[in-house]
Amino acid sequence: MREADLYPPLKAYLEGQGYEVKSEIGACDIMARRGDAPPLIVEMKLSFSLALVLQGVARQGMFDVVYLATPIGPKGWPARYKDIIGLCRRLGLGLLAVKGDAVEAHLDPAPYAPRKNLIRAGKLLREFDRRVGDPNTGGTAGVQRMTHYRQDALRVAAALKNGPLKARDLTTQSGVKRACQLARDDHYGWFFRPESGIYALTDTGRAALVLHGEEIAKLLKDNVNAQL
Repeated sequence: MREADLYPPLKAYLEGQGYEVKSEIGACDIMARRGDAPPLIVEMKLSFSLALVLQGVARQGMFDVVYLATPIGPKGWPARYKDIIGLCRRLGLGLLAVKGDAVEAHLDPAPYAPRKNLIRAGKLLREFDRRVGDPNTGGTAGVQRMTHYRQDALRVAAALKNGPLKARDLTTQSGVKRACQLARDDHYGWFFRPESGIYALTDTGRAALVLHGEEIAKLLKDNVNAQL
């Protein structure tokens, strides 16, 4: 397929909606006009790409109604269809899909006013504020992340290093207000209760002390500094 093969179905689609359509008007692939309405611009590429998006954004410097147009295969859009729609919506670009001689409008240009997910944003801000230091390396994948919850669990495990503790002592020595709840929930398999109100470390918990020894040292130093 050539890019020029996209033009006939797009022209026919727009003419069917009452537009006068002309191609290659300056840098614009397609310009269409209908009465006194603002011009409509369509930029074409054989696949959805950064080059196509940049082309559309450039046309927005002159016109408000700008569409991107690409062909789609028999199986439809690629796996990242939702991401493509989301990007176009954020940029105020429309999206047309050419399938043989047919054209489908998947998105019309419109101003974008994002709705903030305040609950999710609040969780991220709390994680930032509660996490001690910067224990992770940005850009890594497939590795276990050190969260503030895991840091608290390590503090509790460190407090139990020398043997079981009562609930009150565990809270005091770990410096973690939710120490007992965290030990009861035992998400990592580090804790158990040999008897009611007493908490102790499992073999997995003792292995975690060795594995995260450096991080625990930093956390304990932070606890000392906070008490000074």
